[in-house]
Amino acid sequence: MIKVNVQEAKTHLSRYLDQVENGDVVILCRHNQPVAELRAIAATPSLPVRVAGLLKGRVHWEPDAFAPMTDEELGEFDGAPLLPRVGPA
Repeated sequence: MIKVNVQEAKTHLSRYLDQVENGDVVILCRHNQPVAELRAIAATPSLPVRVAGLLKGRVHWEPDAFAPMTDEELGEFDGAPLLPRVGPA
């Protein structure tokens, strides 16, 4: 445990942060009275690395999956009603 006054901590903050990362605890004091404590926090676990191609051979597409859309399908994307109108226009 290391005790330092605030002015000393402000002057050499990066040095004290290095010591905290190495496992030390730094007590910040104002007029030699403890005020706060600096300690390392647990590192957040990193996400596992994503590997490309894990589903290779498992995902299959219909032969026309990427074929151009029909006029009816394009109309649906443009907000046309799904059901045709019945009766006079």
